[in-house]
Amino acid sequence: MTGPALLWPGAAPDDGDEATVTPATRADDADLAARLTAAVDAVDAPDAVFALSLGGRRLVRSGGTAPPPSVPREELRYEIGSATKAFTATLLTELIAHGAVSGTETAASLLAPGRHEHTSPATLAHLITHTAGLPALPPGFRLRALPAWSTNPYGRYPAERVVDAFLRHRSRRRPGTRWHYSNFGVAVLGHALAAATHTPWEDLVRARLLRPLGLGDTALAPAGDGLDATGHGKDGRTPVQGFDAGGFQAAGALRSTPHDLLTFLEAHLRPGGSPLADALRATRRPVLRRGLGHRHVHTVAWFRHPIDGAVMYFHSGATLGQQAFLGFRPDTGTALVAVCTRRFRAKDPFVATAYGLLAEL
Repeated sequence: MTGPALLWPGAAPDDGDEATVTPATRADDADLAARLTAAVDAVDAPDAVFALSLGGRRLVRSGGTAPPPSVPREELRYEIGSATKAFTATLLTELIAHGAVSGTETAASLLAPGRHEHTSPATLAHLITHTAGLPALPPGFRLRALPAWSTNPYGRYPAERVVDAFLRHRSRRRPGTRWHYSNFGVAVLGHALAAATHTPWEDLVRARLLRPLGLGDTALAPAGDGLDATGHGKDGRTPVQGFDAGGFQAAGALRSTPHDLLTFLEAHLRPGGSPLADALRATRRPVLRRGLGHRHVHTVAWFRHPIDGAVMYFHSGATLGQQAFLGFRPDTGTALVAVCTRRFRAKDPFVATAYGLLAEL
């Protein structure tokens, strides 16, 4: 595989300004509702919600193999796993836009000021683009997590261990020379941003991201209010405990309602007027190309795929008992949120169903 072409933090142009919807892209609500219902059924999970925003109007369909919960499924908070990284990336671009960081600082200089010997040269930009030369998980993670591998593996690896593992790690690859998806790297980024702003991660996310975007039903941990969806194992029947991200909060801790997630995507579709307008626009700019002929394109927050002469942006995520898909198309003004409460299994239909639906709309 050829090495990645890292364009960060150059100001590559995005695909245009605000999303627009032409009459040709509009479908009637009955047709859209039928498609969403079919997608819910195809997922085959205890609970599933598909929520669509098209030109600002919303349509939500939910269902599942389990009896309906006491609270409507679309009002519950769902674990979004790695889709949290789209939020973390947006927070990073917001901090860059306001001069709190530049993206070119090394994480080690923020986490261990004055310590220079044998520290990683990986920058914040390397961490968010998965080019820092880090493995998917810290060395020794599996051994420590093994006693709780099927129930709470990340919860056994707290923040201080993540930071210490990073400062001790000796990569065999120079940062920027290889793309390798890393929960470890994005977790380190979160701790570095907290150190740079002298603000605990939870407070930083709430103050600089969730509140400005009006995401009042998005949280970093279960709230104990009965509104957190219950995940299930691969069999679709066995309940699993709520996800504990441990020291990996920036990589996968968020839980949110379908409507909050649509609000987040709508802000990316139409950033004008948002207090985070510059940051939102920055997340759509290509910053990395990889693979044969550099055909795979990434932005700081999203996977970016060509579709019908335009592009679509998306990120998926999974925990031990839930899955999520977030995606949007500026060319049609369409945003799609999909969540379900069944653990990923072989030939799982969830992501393919959500991806295919967004590609059609």
